[in-house]
Amino acid sequence: MAFRPLHDRVVVKRLDGEEKTKGGIIIPDTAKEKPQEGEIVAVGPGARDDAGKLSPLDVKAGDRVLFGKWSGTEVKIDGQDLLIMKESDILGVIA
Repeated sequence: MAFRPLHDRVVVKRLDGEEKTKGGIIIPDTAKEKPQEGEIVAVGPGARDDAGKLSPLDVKAGDRVLFGKWSGTEVKIDGQDLLIMKESDILGVIA
């Protein structure tokens, strides 16, 4: 991918949601909610504080993260549907 986010932004690829419920019922595409879990594809260098010092991000490429339902901006890069969001929109890293 030839895209590098700036400042404290990250690029996230949404992970696919569940196809079936626990009871075995298949969920059609129109009824599925967008998953709030994704994998970080790229990260920016970090934000600058008031003194101009660079603060690196706590996440790195390859981390699995949870993010808010309405977080980020949806974009299409190299045929992939991705999200660009600030690091502060990420709720946590899945270990």
